[in-house]
Amino acid sequence: MKKNYYAENLNSQKLYQVYETSLLRIRQYLEAEIEFVRTRLSGRERVLELGAGYGRIVRELAPFCASIVGVDISEENVKLGKRYLKNFPNADMVTMDVHDMSFDCQFDVVLCLQNGLSAMKADDKVVRTIIGLLAPGGAAYFSSYSAKFWDFRLKWFEEQASKGLLGAIDPEKTKDGVIVCADGFKAATHTPDDFERIGAASGFPYQVTEVDDSSVFLIIHKTS
Repeated sequence: MKKNYYAENLNSQKLYQVYETSLLRIRQYLEAEIEFVRTRLSGRERVLELGAGYGRIVRELAPFCASIVGVDISEENVKLGKRYLKNFPNADMVTMDVHDMSFDCQFDVVLCLQNGLSAMKADDKVVRTIIGLLAPGGAAYFSSYSAKFWDFRLKWFEEQASKGLLGAIDPEKTKDGVIVCADGFKAATHTPDDFERIGAASGFPYQVTEVDDSSVFLIIHKTS
């Protein structure tokens, strides 16, 4: 399993604190991403979330689908997630690297939200694997940050640094959608053009849309 900043440094209780934010605009953004997916579920779907952390989104969506599994590279996140989801019998967490995934079933919906492709350094091969996990008629949802959200995103990372969850932000290197911290953490984004390229390369119908002036979504529909 590849080393990963989120597995080694920002996991379990630290990751939980990331989402215990006092910034109302960040809370709005987080809820808007979940709501965008939630309103598109019928309640019958088998859902897979990649980069699920401790199960934050998994728990929110569990009442709205048949089953949901969260994948994360951090064993500590998965341990916390299983406790976090103990009252949701249709939800589970597994430890797995998205660069080396294996399932004995397909899913109706695969989620890679909150800048997941960038955070997991996922390449075109990973995207093809994700599409391969979809059952015919299924959909994959990818999201990243809108350029309109930069100031709020930066404030959120500054808040995380002030809590000691990340290193201090490097003001000279932090620009053009990329946040760089003194401890080596680096967070980039996928632009709408990036998502257009990924969608077109998939060979399936897709759409790129902005949500809440905070997220950009790519939705790929596996028609067969």
